[in-house]
Amino acid sequence: MSIRKIASFVAGQWIAPGSGARPIESAITGEVIAEAGGGGVDFAAMLDHARTRGGPSLRAMTFHDRARMLKALAAHLSKHKQVLYDLSFDTGATQRDHLIDVDGGIGTLFVFASKGRRELPDAQVYLDGGVEQLSKSGQFLGQHICTPLQGVAVHINAFNFPVWGMLEKLAPTLLAGVPAIVKPATATCYVTEACVRLMLESDLLPDGALQMVAGGTGDLLDRLGGQDIVSFTGSAATAQMLRATPGILQNAVRFVAEQDSLNASILGPDAEPGTPEFDLFVKEVIREMTAKAGQKCTAIRRILVPEARTDAMISALCDKLGKTTIGDPRLEGTRMGALVSNAQKRDVLEKAATIGLEAERVFGNPADFTVEGADPARGAFLPPMLYHCADPDAATRVHETEAFGPVSTIMGYRDLDHAIAIANRGQGSLVASVITHDPAVARAVALGAGAFHGRLYFNDRASMAEATGHGAPLPHMVHGGPGRAGGGEEMGGIRGVMHYMQRSAVQGSPDMLAAIGETWMPGAAERAAPAHPFTRRFADLQIGETLHTDPRTVTLEDIEHFAEFTGDTFYAHMDEEAAAANPFFPGRVAHGYLLLSFAAGLFVEPTPGPVLANTGLDALRFLKPVSPGDSIRVRLTVKKKTRRTDTYGEVRWDVGLTNQDGEPVAAYELLTMNAY
Repeated sequence: MSIRKIASFVAGQWIAPGSGARPIESAITGEVIAEAGGGGVDFAAMLDHARTRGGPSLRAMTFHDRARMLKALAAHLSKHKQVLYDLSFDTGATQRDHLIDVDGGIGTLFVFASKGRRELPDAQVYLDGGVEQLSKSGQFLGQHICTPLQGVAVHINAFNFPVWGMLEKLAPTLLAGVPAIVKPATATCYVTEACVRLMLESDLLPDGALQMVAGGTGDLLDRLGGQDIVSFTGSAATAQMLRATPGILQNAVRFVAEQDSLNASILGPDAEPGTPEFDLFVKEVIREMTAKAGQKCTAIRRILVPEARTDAMISALCDKLGKTTIGDPRLEGTRMGALVSNAQKRDVLEKAATIGLEAERVFGNPADFTVEGADPARGAFLPPMLYHCADPDAATRVHETEAFGPVSTIMGYRDLDHAIAIANRGQGSLVASVITHDPAVARAVALGAGAFHGRLYFNDRASMAEATGHGAPLPHMVHGGPGRAGGGEEMGGIRGVMHYMQRSAVQGSPDMLAAIGETWMPGAAERAAPAHPFTRRFADLQIGETLHTDPRTVTLEDIEHFAEFTGDTFYAHMDEEAAAANPFFPGRVAHGYLLLSFAAGLFVEPTPGPVLANTGLDALRFLKPVSPGDSIRVRLTVKKKTRRTDTYGEVRWDVGLTNQDGEPVAAYELLTMNAY
């Protein structure tokens, strides 16, 4: 059997492992299948390559350019995922586990690509919040912006998800415009290397945007500075050691950690045996104990049920666990494969023994279980092991010890407050779940336990058919947790992108801020339109290009006709006495939507042209009543442009309505799609 040589990708070249390379075993057979590490990596060259080549190339792209790149990468990996499946079996993962790791990672790329196009501008600067008026006249303003860090993101990943663990960090990093150095766990780095090779072979990434270290990190962390960031997944002990790196402390290097987590799941007081919630709870626990052989940072480690239902739950769980087929993950009938290595197997047994000092094992004998199609003495196989802690209040080890495998402990609670207190004894977790059909239970847990958990997952009969599961972090939502869980955050949609950017406060005149953000704002210079803006194509329109319309008088007949035509006969428009008694109106006033209709009539160019569709309006405000006899006029200004395809783009128009005295009466942002 040939042994794979897992290389590092350094400054554009693949570097083979050195003389001190570390052997990597198959989780199924225990045989050495690969080797990695051993030195020979020039970390100074890696950092220089990322900073001088990868970073500038990524920053020259817009958010939308980078989002399109992510989408293309995801599509490319989708075509080649069988390669990753085939390699991943030797990590002990089943085909079902591959869907979590490989397909989940690719799906994360797709999600960030989509959110980048929908929620970020087609620009290089992200505007964080609105404009702050810092002077009386409005000629000195402030705004927060986010720009990419000009350093390197170092991603140190765990062994359990060699594809997803890399891509869930890489997606927001590249979308932000920051190059990455990926350091996978050695035990499964052969899968990560294959994925990196696929991405590099696609020619979709700029040179220097992605590099990889197979093996140790040497002096890499000592070379980081204030523009760099470390994102780590692994044990609390390793995280603490890395945080203490002198260069990280001295240079205030950003450090994001996702580490140990004693996640809890609570069966609601209302969920009695025979209810959909009771059965759902059993299903969730079984899945979290057996998926990836329990090697998930989000797996359920503590099972909390009402004291009166402890026996019934133990019986139900043992029945389902007894039907779990353990074996060679390549076999179609295998439900649970092996742990990643025999070293990990020994660690899990050691931690399980510690839990066993305070809890009784009620299912799963590691000395006597059946493995289909493989030798349990050679492979890293273990049975699912369920423990029962009869006194969770007196216990300490079950709330402190994470056996990172198919191990979980059930314990009873007296009432909901007691359940919340037990869940919080984990001192910070990535996720806590509650299976209940009672919204009051959900609210109580959110208020009582929210501060201790990065994610709260509620499920019941209404959502169970569509819910993704207790242990499934989604790219749309924050993944991380306080305290023991590391205090970090990953993903969370665009929130995750912001970890790789610097938020800066910018101050200056409207013209300065408009230029920085490529977004027109009131007070900034207007451009005289060479022709009606609606006759100009997307590519020709300029930010600040403005049309001022002629005025139109609003009559009482207009108001009454609009009321009769639409059916909107609200008293402020129809009853002079009642309207005058209202503190907001001087008497009968025009409908707000009548003003919008008149505004459109004032600025719309009726002939066919580049404007393809009106897709909506945002931020509508009615600022001052318009009485019969008042006149209105409209200012229409190009505020922002966003290219959507090669044939059309979105134009955001700033629309202001003023009366005959120049006073603002309404304001909004109009969205149109214009031919390119």
